[in-house]
Amino acid sequence: MAWLKKWEPENQQFWSQTGSKIAWTTLILTTISLILSFSTWFVISAIVVRLPQIGFKFDTMQLFWLASMPGLAGGTFRLVHMFMVPIFGTRLVIAIANFLKVIPCIGLAYAVQDPATSFSTFIILAFLAGFGGGDFSSFMPSTSMFFPKRLQGAALGIQAGIGNFGVSLTQFVTPWIIGFAAFGAAVGGPQVFTKGEVVKDIWLQNGVVWYVPLLVIFGVLSFLFLKSVPIKASFTEQLDIFGNKHTWFMTLLYIMTFGSFSGLAATFPMMIKALYGGFPNAPDPLKYAFYGPLIGAGSRVLFGFVSDKTGGAIITTLGGIGTIVFALLIMPALAPTSLDSFNFFVYMMLAIFFFTGIGNASTFRQIPMIFSPRQAGGVLGFTGAIAAYGPFIFALLIGAAISKTGSPKPFFAGLIVFCAICTLLNWWYYNRKGAEKPC
Repeated sequence: MAWLKKWEPENQQFWSQTGSKIAWTTLILTTISLILSFSTWFVISAIVVRLPQIGFKFDTMQLFWLASMPGLAGGTFRLVHMFMVPIFGTRLVIAIANFLKVIPCIGLAYAVQDPATSFSTFIILAFLAGFGGGDFSSFMPSTSMFFPKRLQGAALGIQAGIGNFGVSLTQFVTPWIIGFAAFGAAVGGPQVFTKGEVVKDIWLQNGVVWYVPLLVIFGVLSFLFLKSVPIKASFTEQLDIFGNKHTWFMTLLYIMTFGSFSGLAATFPMMIKALYGGFPNAPDPLKYAFYGPLIGAGSRVLFGFVSDKTGGAIITTLGGIGTIVFALLIMPALAPTSLDSFNFFVYMMLAIFFFTGIGNASTFRQIPMIFSPRQAGGVLGFTGAIAAYGPFIFALLIGAAISKTGSPKPFFAGLIVFCAICTLLNWWYYNRKGAEKPC
């Protein structure tokens, strides 16, 4: 049966005899699916830096637009996903989500092989890549329903953290798999890559084609093995979360953490290219870009467990302070005059990824402590939806700052102010002695 008749994770006997096995099986399948979601969501960020070198005539701002579109779509699709699980159940939502992501993968595989493909076509395909971004707001609420409160920090940290590894996966695998005919002639021939005196064949379509069989396999497995918990609510009933001020406060905190993580992950390769790509022997953006999401995802997994022990609020405060400090320290490297500051730039970015990652974990520990189980699912979905606009907003603002001033310094100055406001908000309502909702 797709819908379970009984689900009592807080009942220790039920959990040990029945619930634990079902919950952890669900977590494994949905987490692997979420890795694929993040990978396909961010695949554009790994592809756009190669387009000018295989004959596409897109300018810098157009490339930032392409990098931003999955973020716009991901946030929008998350606003839909947040209502899906209480209506249709985990099994159906996860299975269909896997199958939908096949569409942009196949579309992009054809588009990159023809330099005459229009910018508008790429915009549409980049938007559809946002299918992967939308999944988070149904996957995470589903997980929160399967686990008791005492394990939700760890479970949500595992799922979101390992899922976030999908960002690094796509930025790590893409440079490798496009370098040879991995699928023979089955998915098309090579493109001629030209950079200075380097001329070679690459197969850019491989960067998206390899996801297709995996998406199909896990779509089928999800349909066959997942169950749905009997926590149901209509669309109207789920709207009650918007009357609670803490929904909005936690949304701001998740924008500070995940919005920053996802936005910087989407723009990291383009920032490397824009700031340091004009110097002799310029670094290849894709050789460095995957490190940031990798560190952010790793800290999210680790601090999910830490937050279960310490409470989430104190970790969110530390995450905010760390982000502010390193956003200040990176400023000199945002207007380079040579490659001498490149390593410093990368190290500072990695530190920012680390601190946004720990905040990603701790905020999702706070939400189940503040809200009832059904409302917590909705708030998890909504906060994730709004923060998913991070890649869209960050890409446009960073692109605009670089286009107008030659540096993203104005953007980072604004980020510092925003993080300071959010950190103070978290401390006042959740972290200080006598806080309204200590968590």
